[in-house]
Amino acid sequence: MTSENQPGSKKDCPDCESSLYLPRRDFIRVVGSAAVASALAPAAKLWGADEKPAADKTPESIVKHLYDSLNEKQRKDVCFDWDYQDPKRGLLRTRISNNWHITSPVIKSDYFTSDQQQMIRDIFEGMIQPEWHAKFDKQLQDDAGGFGNSQNIAIFGKPGEGKYEFVMTGRHMTLRCDGNTADHVAFGGPIFYGHAANGFNESADHKGNVFWEQALAANEVYKMLDGKQRKLAEVADTPREQESGMQGPEGKFPGIPVADMSSDQKELVQKTLLKLIEPYRQTDRDEVLSCLKAQGGIDKCSLAFYVLNDLGGDKVWDNWRLEGPNFVWYFRGEPHVHVWVNIADNHKVELNA
Repeated sequence: MTSENQPGSKKDCPDCESSLYLPRRDFIRVVGSAAVASALAPAAKLWGADEKPAADKTPESIVKHLYDSLNEKQRKDVCFDWDYQDPKRGLLRTRISNNWHITSPVIKSDYFTSDQQQMIRDIFEGMIQPEWHAKFDKQLQDDAGGFGNSQNIAIFGKPGEGKYEFVMTGRHMTLRCDGNTADHVAFGGPIFYGHAANGFNESADHKGNVFWEQALAANEVYKMLDGKQRKLAEVADTPREQESGMQGPEGKFPGIPVADMSSDQKELVQKTLLKLIEPYRQTDRDEVLSCLKAQGGIDKCSLAFYVLNDLGGDKVWDNWRLEGPNFVWYFRGEPHVHVWVNIADNHKVELNA
């Protein structure tokens, strides 16, 4: 679990300075050697004609091809049974944190062949909308020295034979690719994204932050609220960022219920939702909307804007949350952007944070 951050603390992101998998000294050694190897190695070549998967080049087909290409040692290091329980971290497949390393091998290192590195990159690009590739690459460059220089992967289950999942982790990133074999959940499970565009403590305008446009969309909803509605929407204390578990239909959701908004306000909430899911491939977007429908739609959600830690005191809310029985999208923009996403069609799906 990440450190127990306290609301309002300026040490709200100690995870960004340490690894949850490797001791810090070993992590620096691994990342450093990977960076050197990356600089000296030629660019990863494209797959040979005889190596391309027979199916369309979807992330799922590439995951299977990657799995088939792994040697015995690689499978021992990065492949696990579907329900593998890590002695210290619990069910590893559903683990989520704002900076962690699911396994120790670094993508851009001599541990993986150039073809395997290319496959991993192709899986990554397949999960992200093309117009967002450059934005994610900027985030990775700013936060982790670029794609592959400190990220790690794991594969759970056996691709092509029942349930399986590919997971990529690193600072400000947890992404999943499951081919819809993980029951009930969107994105294959909880995901995380973040960005510290201008150092650990960002300014109120979050200049250069690739995800800040999502917060601006939510703030447009706030601007449409009248005085009484704003009092409902404004919540005094910002919760710990790890508090992103689903509460179910009996939960207490902070902020203003979407059901109590006018039709034009609801329409803007819908636009905000579309902005949130915009970076991801269409199948994942569809899965989010399907899960949302299963809980009764966006009318079952509430929208909260957190007063504590409003950078600049400008009421352009850095910290906000859209939440329903089976839906949590928690945008925490102070001291820099961290976003926790946990969506399912069944609130009993547990968050391993």
